[in-house]
Amino acid sequence: MSKIRVVHILHSFGTGGMEKGVATIIRHAADNFEHVVLCLSASGETARLLPHDTHVVELHKRPGNSPPFLLKLARVLRDLKPDIVHTRNWGGVDGILAARLANNRRIVHGEHGWDMGDPDGRNPKRVMLRRLVSPLVREYTCVSRHMRKWLLDEVRVKKSVTQIYNGIDTEVFSPDNDRFGIRRRMGIPERTFVIGTVSRLDPIKDHPTLFKAFKGLKKSTPGLRLLVIGDGPERKRLERLSTDGIHFLGQRSDTAELLRCLDLFVLPSLNEGISNTILEAMASGLPVVATKVGGNPELVQDGVNGILVDPGDTQGVASAIFSYVKDDRQRHSHGTSGCSMARQHFSVEAMVKSYEKVYERVANA
Repeated sequence: MSKIRVVHILHSFGTGGMEKGVATIIRHAADNFEHVVLCLSASGETARLLPHDTHVVELHKRPGNSPPFLLKLARVLRDLKPDIVHTRNWGGVDGILAARLANNRRIVHGEHGWDMGDPDGRNPKRVMLRRLVSPLVREYTCVSRHMRKWLLDEVRVKKSVTQIYNGIDTEVFSPDNDRFGIRRRMGIPERTFVIGTVSRLDPIKDHPTLFKAFKGLKKSTPGLRLLVIGDGPERKRLERLSTDGIHFLGQRSDTAELLRCLDLFVLPSLNEGISNTILEAMASGLPVVATKVGGNPELVQDGVNGILVDPGDTQGVASAIFSYVKDDRQRHSHGTSGCSMARQHFSVEAMVKSYEKVYERVANA
């Protein structure tokens, strides 16, 4: 039986949950699938997670839109001969148009989240263009119920929308009873309360709110530490905003181990699709403080496995963190609940099978 060839079109393959999700789909693919990654600009850091024989194409697109680039992309797609073209997010809309120019009608478009160019998904130009190209798409995928509602009610797409949660490898991300041993290896005192955040250093992640909350807490709880894991365009600005006790660790390949040495995970984003890093923190046995935006409430049950706060609420973030600093029993209880939820409801196997069902359905339509 011939394999179903899926070409994934993304702006790049840099740092991010979407890129990590694509790599997971490819790494755990069934034998009857073949995957190609087509980057409109360039590949990037997350390509290290792909199987070594994955075909990755870079087109080095310049900023802006141009008909010649669409024609170039269409030619590349004709050469690749995909059974399925899977475009993603705003940056992948070019791929929808190019696929149709290449006479490919088996197009799946996925929505994973927003950026600061359109933080709530309501930019009129982007909504209108998404609506105009929706007849060219065979089926949509998205990562949260919140995003599915947005596609149906705001964008008003007329095609089927399949919501698929991100999956997490619970063998890689899991609790570790030797938390203090990990800290010793990192030079962190055993009894220090350690907060962590993992994300791209991007304005939509709103690190400044966390930094302000941390700075206020340091006055009453001097031993606190905050580990900032990840890199991105905001790094220099954030380093200027940081204070004593905040440590920038950059992009790391040992995130799973770093999570295991934390007491608490915090993600203060202005919006989210479904956060891989929240799932990784949950699987690692950590309670989560997150903003009440996007798909976060679908992962964090307030008072069960974490605390939800309003976006931009510095005092709310500080109060939530302090509740875990002063109550070790709550920290342990919420961390245990989150770990159980991650294992039961967010498996890699379920995610990959769901995407492959979409591909088979569209390929055979």
